[in-house]
Amino acid sequence: MDKFRMFFQHFQSNSESVMNSICLLLAAVTVKLYSSFDFNCPCLARYNAFYGLGLLFTPPLALFLCGLLANRQSVVMVEEWCRPEGLRKKDPGIIRYMCSSVLQRALAPPLVWLLLALLDGKCFVCAFSSSVDPEKFLDFANMTPSQVQLFLAKVPCKEDELVRNSPARKAVSRYLRCLSQAIGWSITLLLIIAAFLARCLRPCFDQTVLLQRRYWSNYVDLEQKLFDETCCEHARDFAHRCVLHFFASMQSEMQALGLRQDTAGRDSHTLEVPESGECLDGGSGKAHLRAISSQEQVNHLLSTWYSRKPPLNIASSPGLWAGGLSHRAPTMASSTRMCQHTDV
Repeated sequence: MDKFRMFFQHFQSNSESVMNSICLLLAAVTVKLYSSFDFNCPCLARYNAFYGLGLLFTPPLALFLCGLLANRQSVVMVEEWCRPEGLRKKDPGIIRYMCSSVLQRALAPPLVWLLLALLDGKCFVCAFSSSVDPEKFLDFANMTPSQVQLFLAKVPCKEDELVRNSPARKAVSRYLRCLSQAIGWSITLLLIIAAFLARCLRPCFDQTVLLQRRYWSNYVDLEQKLFDETCCEHARDFAHRCVLHFFASMQSEMQALGLRQDTAGRDSHTLEVPESGECLDGGSGKAHLRAISSQEQVNHLLSTWYSRKPPLNIASSPGLWAGGLSHRAPTMASSTRMCQHTDV
């Protein structure tokens, strides 16, 4: 159980593992959607192309947008691109690296759908059955042009009375299906070759820039995560102190109105509210959180974080960074455990 917990924590802290898993999940969902989809070509000359091409490219577009929405780095990339420069300069190389990473993961499910559709051939046959050159087939020699167009439009519908058990329909369908599979396997081969070359040739070049951009792209993502977690920790602690102050003020008000407790021995006990400097757990990170104790201060902190993020130099601001704000709550002494806030 402990090993599973450690694996889950590592998996949760590694954004690349999460994004790769989401990408694989979307690809698996794509395969399931295509296998369960009921394909029905209208078999009309005016609508075959719209229906076939629509099913060939519209679901990949929707899956691409879902991949962008599911990838957290796409939001982080846009925020990093649009944020004010402030005390930290923008690096276009980091943004390009994040954009490349986001696009690579978002393009996987659409490519899976496109390759499945091409290898299956139904969409391709429906879309281009009316565009086949009838001179390539001898069975159309005795037909008028209108009859040929009507026959070609009925090719995807093998149960139609006009083309049922027709050798010409089978020949046209086989021709288009072979062409579709050839395109699908060609795209698959090109993708495999491109991935192979990228994997094999990358160590032959200088990796310094790549390592730097990968490091800082991960840093931007983790920094935003830690800031959100620290804000949640501060909000929970701030809400806990506000509730304690409310109960203390209500107790004083009830005593002023002459209301007494039922138990006689408890009248002398009052609710003690920790001040801003009390109940600190010994870590200066907690002290920094408790120093922000009003709505105006919180709003100013959030505005400052957006408008001018701190420079990437810890030694330049020892007063802020020496405490080391951590996303993990520090260990509390036994004498101060009663002051720890609880979930609200």
